[in-house]
Amino acid sequence: MIATAAVAAPAVAQSTDWTPPRAGDLLVNGRVTVVSPTTEDRVLTAAGADTGLRVDVSDDTMPTLGFTYFIRDNLAVEAILGATQHEIRAVGPTGATAVHETWVLPPVITLQYRPVTEGRVSPYVGAGINGMIFFDGEDRNGFDVELDNGFGYALQAGADIGIRGPWSLNVDVKKVFFNTDADINNGALRSDVDLNPWVVSIGLGRTF
Repeated sequence: MIATAAVAAPAVAQSTDWTPPRAGDLLVNGRVTVVSPTTEDRVLTAAGADTGLRVDVSDDTMPTLGFTYFIRDNLAVEAILGATQHEIRAVGPTGATAVHETWVLPPVITLQYRPVTEGRVSPYVGAGINGMIFFDGEDRNGFDVELDNGFGYALQAGADIGIRGPWSLNVDVKKVFFNTDADINNGALRSDVDLNPWVVSIGLGRTF
């Protein structure tokens, strides 16, 4: 009995331990994500004159999914899926006025480098591309706003922290660089908007 327990104990300890994912593994992260645009771009007239207004875009917090496939032990590709909702406001000397509300589908694909392939912490840095697709937009306060879809790029840093078995904690920060043209009131006003959001996430992951 004692001999059997002595053999079983290391096996149990090994089965509940966590090691970073290896080549061929898929890591799926369910996250809570905050998307925080940083724009303060000017609103101009059709002739290019400054109106004194600035563009402000609200933050949003939503659930997202991340899928990371390991090409090698220290090299992986991640894709994230999710949608966020944002209010667009024109800010002037007397305050802010809501002009539009829209949902955004911002898929991001990054190539990650993971320098540590042993232990309970697997940090990474990455870079890649993103898309911005605006949908279900609703105008506010008599304004008519059109936003252009498009592509940008992203930088990333984060870490997976082993918990038990295939489970891990994920923390992730992305800086997304994206520019869109906003056409307001059929071209009477316009803005060249650099959204450039911070995308900050925390979540739970499982390796398959």
